[in-house]
Amino acid sequence: MEYRDYYKILGVERSAAQDDIKRSYRKLARKYHPDVSKEQDAEERFKEVNEAYEVLKDPEKRAAYDQLGSSWNSGQEFRPPPNWDQGFEFHGGGYTEANPEAFSDFFESLFGRGGFTRADFRHGGHRYHAHGENTYARIAIDIADSYAGSKRQITLKHSVLGEDGRPVVKERKLNVTIPKGVIEGQQIRLAGQGEPGVGDGKPGDLYLEIVFNPDPRFSVEGSTVYLNLPVSPWEAALGGKVPVKTPDGLVNLTLPPNSKSGSKLRLKGRGLPAREPGDLYVVLDIVTPEANSEAEREAYQNFRDAFQFDPRG
Repeated sequence: MEYRDYYKILGVERSAAQDDIKRSYRKLARKYHPDVSKEQDAEERFKEVNEAYEVLKDPEKRAAYDQLGSSWNSGQEFRPPPNWDQGFEFHGGGYTEANPEAFSDFFESLFGRGGFTRADFRHGGHRYHAHGENTYARIAIDIADSYAGSKRQITLKHSVLGEDGRPVVKERKLNVTIPKGVIEGQQIRLAGQGEPGVGDGKPGDLYLEIVFNPDPRFSVEGSTVYLNLPVSPWEAALGGKVPVKTPDGLVNLTLPPNSKSGSKLRLKGRGLPAREPGDLYVVLDIVTPEANSEAEREAYQNFRDAFQFDPRG
C-alpha cells in the first residue's frame, strides 16, 4: 500500500489554515471534475483531491493524519503503525462529493469506510435543536483485561479549530469499565459522552472500539487464544506435566509423549470468556539447547548414538 501526501495533492503547506485548504480544494475540484475537464487523468485526480479534502477538512482526521509525521513521501510503501490512532476521538460528518466506495486502501487503512452520520436537526419554534453527534475512538487493552474485566481511566484526544484555522488537540479523561469477555473489534458505548447537543438536543454517545495490545506470548482470533510454549526435546519426547502461564493463571499442562513442534493442545473454554467462551490452544515450540561445553557435546554424541534417526529420511 502506498502513502498518500494529502497536502501535496491539494497543493498546500502542512501549516495551511482551513480556509486555504477549502479554496485549494474548490479550485482543483473544478479543474478535474470529469464533466468539464479535458485532462486524461481527470477522474483519478478528482478522486485523489476529494479524498485529500475528506481528511484535511476535518480537524480530527487532519490532526490524526499529522501524527504520522512529515517524513513519508507519496508512493512510499506504507503500513500504519500499530494502534496509531489510539485515543483519538472522531466525530461524525458528511462526505465530500466523493463516493466513500471510491476511497483508496490508504484512506481505509486509517479511517475505515462509511459509517459517518449527520446531526439530526429539528425545528422547534424559533430555536433549532439538534442531537449531538456520536463520537468514536479506539483504545488498546491487555488481553488479561478481557479475562478479568477491569476499570481504567483513559485519555481521549479531540481537535478543535484554533484562531489561526489550524487544528488544536485537546484532551479529556474518562473512567471506563472494560467488560469481562470483550473481544477485539467490539465497541463499548458510553451514553451521553459524545458531542454536546444544540439547544435542547441530547448529547451524542461515545463508542470505544477495543483492540488488544501486542503480546509476544499470545495471539487472539475472535475469542480463541493461541499461546506459544517453548519445550525441551526431552519434554516433547517423554511427555509429562509442564507448567504454563496462561492469561487466566497457571495451568499444569499434560504433554503427550513424542509431541511434535507445531502441535496444538486444546484447553476447552480457556480462551476469552465471551458470551460463547473461546478455547485456548497451546502451540508447542521445541527448543534445542546449544552444546557449548565438552560435557554438553558428549551428551549430544551419546544422544546421536542411541538413535537410528535420519531427520532427512
